Amino acid sequence: ICRYCYTIPESYPLASAAPLLCAGITVYTPMMRHKMNQAGKSLGVIGLGGLGHMAVKFGKAFGLNVTVLSTSISKREEALTLLGADKFVISSDQEQMAALAKSLDFIIDTASGDHPFDPYLSLLKTSGVLVLVGAPSEVKFSPAPLLLGRITVSGSATGGTKEIQEMINFCAAHGIHPNIEVIPIQYANEALERLIKSDVKYRFVIDIENSLK
Repeated sequence: ICRYCYTIPESYPLASAAPLLCAGITVYTPMMRHKMNQAGKSLGVIGLGGLGHMAVKFGKAFGLNVTVLSTSISKREEALTLLGADKFVISSDQEQMAALAKSLDFIIDTASGDHPFDPYLSLLKTSGVLVLVGAPSEVKFSPAPLLLGRITVSGSATGGTKEIQEMINFCAAHGIHPNIEVIPIQYANEALERLIKSDVKYRFVIDIENSLK
């Protein structure tokens, strides 16, 4: 039984631990697998939601230079000020993208909506790595950037028990907390409506204990 349980350090809030077991491990696993914990390297994060904001937090904790890539200018302030990203780039702006060409060692793509991939491949250095953790309905690449740039494209969904415990301990040691909104279970329907509108930064956590009092 204990093989499938995790120890939450007493100093770490349980409400913060909950999203780590989903969004947190989804990005932590490929970051460790592809050695994205090398201080001084550069990371691009596509999308700034539940997964993306954790990728930014881990990237900064690993000592990476983090660039957030988004289609929404409204995410700029939260990326740079709230999460501490080093750069923010509008991915639909060709000039901004061109200025970033061949400058990134790694990219984590958290976007689930359909989007082109070739523009992001052009941002990777030779032997760069692009990891998909979102779920678009279709993934298409032009072969030239992959072949000429020796690009690695990988996918990831979650992690094992050892990695999860390692991540929890890392977050506790470095003060990494998901950005959450704690709600009572009675608010669940309203929360679902807000989720549809993308009106949450970045995870709802239901307080079961106090909801049942």
